[in-house]
Amino acid sequence: MNAIHILIALATVTLTGCASTHAKNPADPLESFNRGVYQFNDAVDKAIAKPVAQGYNAVMPVPGKVMVSNFFSNLDDVVITINDLLQFKFTQAASDGSRFLFNSTFGVFGLLDVTSRLEKHNEDFGQTLGYWGVSSGPYIMLPLLGPSSVRDGVGLYVDSRPSKLRRVNHSRTRNQLYLTTSINRRAQLLDQEKVLDEAAIDRYEFMRDAYLLRRQSLVYDGNPPREKYEDEEENGFEYKQVPIPNVPSARLDSTPAARPASTAQQQQPASAAPRTDADLPNVHKVWIAQRTGIR
Repeated sequence: MNAIHILIALATVTLTGCASTHAKNPADPLESFNRGVYQFNDAVDKAIAKPVAQGYNAVMPVPGKVMVSNFFSNLDDVVITINDLLQFKFTQAASDGSRFLFNSTFGVFGLLDVTSRLEKHNEDFGQTLGYWGVSSGPYIMLPLLGPSSVRDGVGLYVDSRPSKLRRVNHSRTRNQLYLTTSINRRAQLLDQEKVLDEAAIDRYEFMRDAYLLRRQSLVYDGNPPREKYEDEEENGFEYKQVPIPNVPSARLDSTPAARPASTAQQQQPASAAPRTDADLPNVHKVWIAQRTGIR
């Protein structure tokens, strides 16, 4: 806990460089503080994390990187299965539990993904809280860990309790595993980060909006409720959310379409399959450093 307190104190020092003291986004009332933490994280990333990740990519052969990713992904399936059960997704829990069981045995401790035909899900305790109606609360930029919220911060702590790495008794080995998974996850974000580098935008704002949109999508399994705008009833317009590829913005509002639309048209057929991350626009796929630690 002392190290965390020191990191928070260091991040707070950077707040003197923030000119604005008023939040521009209702979901981000702590924007001034969060921007200070973001500047601290960005400085650490540029000085240490990113160069190490680039070196890892250059030195580690592709098969080695795949096996490392498989190993830590397999450990995550334990937490995912628990949250499946907490959300009463029993079929999904059976699938994720089977992934962990077979990959841990026939896959040599998860180094090989022998269950590639089974879908890899993404569930955590933050999503479980959202599933049961807990709001995300204010957006928070955590020191070193990156974008989060009050709900997801609590979820991150809870998910860390059943972590297999946490139960490794040998402290040096445990720390090496934590370091390896952090480097591996940072290396996986190098290509996605190019979206931020190529766009002339506010990087902080883009990361925040992309994170909040993606978390909202995950809580509702790819089908978040459509936002209702104030002028819909007044002007007789219906706003539709549509993917806008290659546009560096986390806002997905399209041009209003003529209306009124019938109630049946507004409802999605029950047979429609939930969307996956692959179906979402690019902005949902940019998730910079959400989890640099082990859940």
